[in-house]
Amino acid sequence: MAIDYAAKATQARKKVLEIVYKAQASHIGSDFSVIDLATVLFEQVQFPKDKVLWSKGWVAAVAYYFLAEKGIIPKEDLELFYVDGSKYIGLVEPAVKGIDFAGGSMGMGLPAGVGFALAKKLKKEEGVIYVIMSDGEQAIGTTWESALIAHHHKLDNLVVLVDYNKFQAMGKTNDILEIEPLKDKWKSFGWQVLEVDGHNFAEIEKAILEKRSRPTVIIANTIKGKGWARAENNNLYHYKQISESEYQEALSELQ
Repeated sequence: MAIDYAAKATQARKKVLEIVYKAQASHIGSDFSVIDLATVLFEQVQFPKDKVLWSKGWVAAVAYYFLAEKGIIPKEDLELFYVDGSKYIGLVEPAVKGIDFAGGSMGMGLPAGVGFALAKKLKKEEGVIYVIMSDGEQAIGTTWESALIAHHHKLDNLVVLVDYNKFQAMGKTNDILEIEPLKDKWKSFGWQVLEVDGHNFAEIEKAILEKRSRPTVIIANTIKGKGWARAENNNLYHYKQISESEYQEALSELQ
C-alpha cells in the first residue's frame, strides 16, 4: 500500500504546532518548512543502522515528533518539550535517544556526518548517514571543508538534505551572503546533486531512494512556514512565539 505522506505530514504539523504553542517556544517557520522532508525520510530510514543528524537543530520539535512516531522515544515525552529541567530543549542534544549529535551550532552537523559515515566505511558497516541542513549553513566554511573530505573518501553512505527555504534568522539567505548557484557549488565539490520541490512527496522519495556512488546532496526548495498562510515566507516566525489566536488560526487551516 502506498504511504499517505500528505496525511502524515499534516498530522506532524498539527502536533508540532501544539507542542511549540504550549511551550511558548519559537521556530515554527523552520519547523513547518522541513516537515515534508522529514515525513518522507523517517518512512524510509532504517534504524538503527542508519542515522539522522539534525544540523538544523533548532527544529527540535520536529526531530522529537518523528523520533516518537518511530517508537524511539515515548510519545508522552513530547509533553516535556521546554519544561524546566527536561532534556527536551529547543536544540537537539544527544541526551535524547535517537539524537546522535548536538545540532544548532551552524555548520557543525556535516563535519559530524562525515565522521559517522567514514567510521562506517572503516568498520565495513551497512547504513546511511543523513544530515539535515539549513540553507544558511551553505555560507559556512566547515560545510565546504567537510564536502571536500566526503568526496575524497568517496562516502557514498552520506546524504545531505538542504532545507532551502530562502530565509535565515536575520533575513533572506541570499541577501545576507549569496550562496547561488548552490547546485553548481555542490557539483564542483564532486557530489551527486539532486534538486527537488521540498513539498512534493514523490520527488522527495525518489531522491532519497536514488542509487548513490558518491556523497549526495538533496537540495529541497521549500517554503518557510509551509501550511500556515500567515507564516509562509514570513521570517517573523523564525523567532516569534505563537499567540492563542494564531494557534487557533493555524490549527483551523491545517484541519
